Amino acid sequence: MEIGIDSFAATSAHSEADPAVGSMNAMTELLERMTLADQVGLDFFGIGEHHRKEFLDSAPTMILAAAAARTKRIRLGSAVTVLSAADPVRVFQNFATLDLISRGRAEVVVGRGSFIEAFPLFGYKLDDYDALFAEKLELLLIIRENEVVNWSGNFRPALHQQAIYPRPVQKQLPIWLGVGGTPASFVRAGVLGLPLMVAVIGGETHRFRPLVDLYRQAGAQAGHPPEQLKVGLHSLGYVANTKAEAVTDYYPGYAETFTRIGKERGWPPTTRARFDAQNGPSGALLVGSPEEVAEKIRRHSAALGGISRFTFQMDNAGLSHKNLLRAIELIGTKVAPLVNG
Repeated sequence: MEIGIDSFAATSAHSEADPAVGSMNAMTELLERMTLADQVGLDFFGIGEHHRKEFLDSAPTMILAAAAARTKRIRLGSAVTVLSAADPVRVFQNFATLDLISRGRAEVVVGRGSFIEAFPLFGYKLDDYDALFAEKLELLLIIRENEVVNWSGNFRPALHQQAIYPRPVQKQLPIWLGVGGTPASFVRAGVLGLPLMVAVIGGETHRFRPLVDLYRQAGAQAGHPPEQLKVGLHSLGYVANTKAEAVTDYYPGYAETFTRIGKERGWPPTTRARFDAQNGPSGALLVGSPEEVAEKIRRHSAALGGISRFTFQMDNAGLSHKNLLRAIELIGTKVAPLVNG
């Protein structure tokens, strides 16, 4: 199983008087973490896309390109690209360029995003949420397969015998479909034969098994071989030497973040009891020692019928750069070998 990290380039751990200096330092530290992930043998590092004050990932391919110049083997991609509010031509060009810089290590995980600020920012209507994504995904896949494109749709000017460059190093640029809990999204990924990245940030992971089965059934019915129908899992997690140490580091920032987001979305305040339940045997959180976290990854994989990739999302809890570096080191040197041993 591939093991990786996803980051939203959070700025919350910095308190410099000058916000620009804080952002600069946060970006420097993020690139250090990406470099370390490569050095300790992790398989993937993904950068999200948000357009909010607390995150620095509004231009993720810029961050990924900087990391590509510092790393040698780790695959680099999005987590996720908000395709509904983007131009598929530019998405392909950006990631094809990243593929050239990284010498064939680029991937794209496309989705609709869990926040909605990109829609008004780029002039799109939330009423078109589903139609935008379906049309733009169609165009992105056409561009991936064809150097010269003929296409027309409702949300972008038509393309007539339009050549699109550059082309990537990889024969086929990997495109994953990032999903939450919508059955239609799982079916879409299966019909298209795209690898699936499932974001499970709450609840019990095994409850997603019927949706993963739906994906695999749709893929098989569409004629795609089983090995093409890969499933990845993205969850919140953090690793320290012991579970007690991990929870002490992680919980305060986690509670603050999710209580704040909850006010936007109508969720109740985060409580320690709720956190402990989520961090229990079947809950979505993976906060603990290397041994405990590795065992939980294996358990989640079995519950979902086997997964190909697991990615940790750690920078939502105000953790220090030092703690994040140590967690990445533990994931690479202890968790990954235990999962795959």
